[in-house]
Amino acid sequence: MRFKFLHLHLHGLIRSKNLELGKDADTGGQTQYVLELVKSLANTPDVDQVDLVTRLINDFKVDKDYAKGEEFVEPGVRILRFKFGPNKYLRKELLWPYLDELTQKLITYYKKNKKPNFIHAHYADAGYVGAKLSKTLNVPLIFTGHSLGREKQRKLLDTGLNINQIEKFYSISKRIEAEEKALKSANIVVTSTNQESVYQYSQYFSFSSNKARVIPPGVDHEKFHSIHSTTETAEIDNMMQPFLKDLTKPPLLTISRAVRRKNIPSLIEAYGRSEKLKRKTNLVLILGCRDSTSKLDSQQKDVFQNIFETIDKYNLYGKVAYPKKHLPNQIPALYRWAACRAGLFVNPALTEPFGLTLLEASSCGLPIISTNDGGPKEIRSKCENGLLVDVSDISKLKIALEKGIANNDQWKLWSRNGIEGVNRHFSWNTHIRNYLSILTEEFSSSKSDSSSGIKHSCLKGSSSLINPH
Repeated sequence: MRFKFLHLHLHGLIRSKNLELGKDADTGGQTQYVLELVKSLANTPDVDQVDLVTRLINDFKVDKDYAKGEEFVEPGVRILRFKFGPNKYLRKELLWPYLDELTQKLITYYKKNKKPNFIHAHYADAGYVGAKLSKTLNVPLIFTGHSLGREKQRKLLDTGLNINQIEKFYSISKRIEAEEKALKSANIVVTSTNQESVYQYSQYFSFSSNKARVIPPGVDHEKFHSIHSTTETAEIDNMMQPFLKDLTKPPLLTISRAVRRKNIPSLIEAYGRSEKLKRKTNLVLILGCRDSTSKLDSQQKDVFQNIFETIDKYNLYGKVAYPKKHLPNQIPALYRWAACRAGLFVNPALTEPFGLTLLEASSCGLPIISTNDGGPKEIRSKCENGLLVDVSDISKLKIALEKGIANNDQWKLWSRNGIEGVNRHFSWNTHIRNYLSILTEEFSSSKSDSSSGIKHSCLKGSSSLINPH
């Protein structure tokens, strides 16, 4: 028996290649993770077909790729796009009124076509749809929150926003309600770290810890490696040339979306307060691609305005780079470029469910200075390749950055540890092996889910999964 999976990833922009990571607040690490997951699943002998369902968008403001109803990814994987709501692109907070429309379309579709053996819903919006679809089709549900509304609300309150402001922009009550429903319906909740399960999911009334399974994401080691070429180094030098007076200085590199949670202005503030950092290093901000800040959403506009004001406040011109464009294949080159100049990768996010960029940087030999929230704690514990810091305290962030560049022997040790640690603990082969073996164990033919009454005989005979090693 070979399995069919349905993965639900509803918001943002996703396609088979040239991901527009950082284009907006909804197209980030989750998008890359889901695409890598479905491709890796299809490459195993136990999986027959993976459907990745997302939203069909017919809007001149985004690429026409997102208006294709069906897109071939590679053998065994396809993206299915369903129209729900208006034609135009909408940020995820505005999708809630249209999710029932999608649910009904998927029910109709899978009643006419072969239904999946498993539904895996990513994020709260997909969790809402997945819970209803799972019940109607009588198919087990796997849920991954990626980031959680209760935790986001807590962090935003800490920044000084009030509950009405948070509700107005983030529709946080709808998100939390959807997460509660998904957690109640899910047969398995996949988390990236133990910390997520113990400290974040446990804030939900519907969460049961016996459903949680920790499966850290993987890294594509063919892309993210430590061997740099002079060609790619020259290419990144050209990208930085318009911004930096001295390209030879170690760069403090950050790669993220320009959203409040990523806390980029605090990083610039910490850099601006340090005479040592300004003298010895450059600051490189890779914040997605943009044509003009005037075309960004209101949150991104606010973040960029804060960034530009802080750069101006400390007169950091010639020391800070913030290029408007980069290609997806330049991300690994950026990590290697920073590593060959003995730089650091910095993640100053207020909340970080996992931190895939930390793994990518580490795999390329670039040590890390990171928020002490969430996933980075477990990455650092396995790799021992940098420092964790309370990023809400700018003075502490400044000190950690200064320590990171203080000792060349320490830097070399962190660099080696990162490469070895990621290779040992974080690969897609390991991720998929754990993922499938957990499903086999949970839904073997001899078990039934007493809470839902579903008996899962579909896994009988999958001998290659019983012993994943």
